[in-house]
Amino acid sequence: MDIKKLLGKRLQEIRKKRKLTQEQVAEFVDIETVSLSNIENGRYFPTAENLDKILAILKVRPGEVFNFESFLPQEELIKEMLEEMQKDENLTRLMYKFFLCVK
Repeated sequence: MDIKKLLGKRLQEIRKKRKLTQEQVAEFVDIETVSLSNIENGRYFPTAENLDKILAILKVRPGEVFNFESFLPQEELIKEMLEEMQKDENLTRLMYKFFLCVK
């Protein structure tokens, strides 16, 4: 996945978590709602100035918005989890308990 799509997906995720609409964020940034939609859909990359405004209204630091680990392909996530669980028996038991709770 390219960086525009990853960034857009992350911005949308944070916006929804903050219970903000596209209209609210777009108004604060002073852009059209369709422009914000295009950013969130990975069609366009925001300008540095607009990205700064988006980060301000979402109350996040740049490092948080460029954290894309949760969007890794499923195979990579599983591989990483298995590697960590093989190193730590307590983690394996904790993950199993979590699995039972959500199953």
